[in-house]
Amino acid sequence: MGQTITEKIFSEHVGHAVYAGEIIRCDIDMVIGNDITTPISIKAFEDSGAAKLANPDGFSIVLDHFIPAKDIASANQARISRDFAKKHNLKNFFDEKDMGIEHALLPEKGLVVPGDVIIGADSHTCTHGALGAFSTGMGSTDLAFAMVTGGNWFKVPESIKVILSGKPGKYTTGKDIILEIIRMIGVDGALYRTLEFTGSTVEYLTMDDRFSMCNMAIEAGAKSGIVAYDHVTEAFLADKNLARKPKIHHSDADASYVQVLEIDVANLEPVIAYPFLPSNGHSVSQAVKDKIKIDQAFIGSCTNGRLSDLKVAAEILKGKKVHPDVRLIVTPGTQMILREANKLGYIDIIVDAGGVVSNPTCGACLGGYMGILGDNEVAVSTTNRNFVGRMGSRSSKVYLANSAVAAISAIEGYIADPRLN
Repeated sequence: MGQTITEKIFSEHVGHAVYAGEIIRCDIDMVIGNDITTPISIKAFEDSGAAKLANPDGFSIVLDHFIPAKDIASANQARISRDFAKKHNLKNFFDEKDMGIEHALLPEKGLVVPGDVIIGADSHTCTHGALGAFSTGMGSTDLAFAMVTGGNWFKVPESIKVILSGKPGKYTTGKDIILEIIRMIGVDGALYRTLEFTGSTVEYLTMDDRFSMCNMAIEAGAKSGIVAYDHVTEAFLADKNLARKPKIHHSDADASYVQVLEIDVANLEPVIAYPFLPSNGHSVSQAVKDKIKIDQAFIGSCTNGRLSDLKVAAEILKGKKVHPDVRLIVTPGTQMILREANKLGYIDIIVDAGGVVSNPTCGACLGGYMGILGDNEVAVSTTNRNFVGRMGSRSSKVYLANSAVAAISAIEGYIADPRLN
């Protein structure tokens, strides 16, 4: 009986063939914590009586949500992780000295590898499936169990095969593809399943596109998202000092899927998710007709804070000015992305246009800091969630979009279509 890529990854880890629905105990290659979730894991780890990490080189802490510390509470929270990292001589600890949003930073560092099983105490850990790994979010106590034992229990998920066909238009990105999928199946349409992205379109998708798609698999309720290793993956990893040797898996032709979705990407417009669900998707043409006035445009987050996002924003903003009534906030995903964007001139263009560029942080996405919305304010944002109060006031509204849409909207003052620029 054929296997999906997800079933093959788990089979390789446990040493025998496993299939969807089976409960397994599996070793984990990389465990990821951040400044919000790790202190809970540390307490559980210490309460267990454990003296050392089961796999210290397979444990990473990234301080990325409220760092540099936004207040006393966040400073004290970060101190717990810093002290733990020092006590255990943790090799993979990242704070202001080499900072970045965890789901952008770890692939950059070569710490997530094709064929890995990865968990993180952050729901968007599914991002790393873009590299052909099984990667999923778990709770902080689940993380602690992995810290102590080196493994965890899993129910092998069923898979939904997403067949993408056609070449995307200039301003249709991975963000639009995943928003369209979520529009089609809803925020629970892939509950505890893997979204496996396949089809002729995949060869046109950059790693940044793939990261965006896998990142938002959770917004469809999925356990994980995954794209099989190919020449694009190989090129991305070519200059990385990988923590482990890649293990390449592809789904069998006769693998079993619980559902198959087919999308003609060639005819897909940029998609805008209206408040208050990522599944409330509309075409950018409809958004233009609806004349949605904005107060803030945000480009960043673990979904769209990569170099290609800053590149398209700079191309659109060059020689233009942000609308007087709009704040444009741009947050690079990592320091390396920031440095490269600066070298290429993107940062100057953004600042000259009237935008502000911050340090890498998750803060604005979850309404934490560096871009909180006030009462009744409206934002177009490249983040991943637009729930009530997600970016600030409960009366604010967030429209999810790709970076090109966010950039042109910052200029126009209304949600606009970059194809008409």
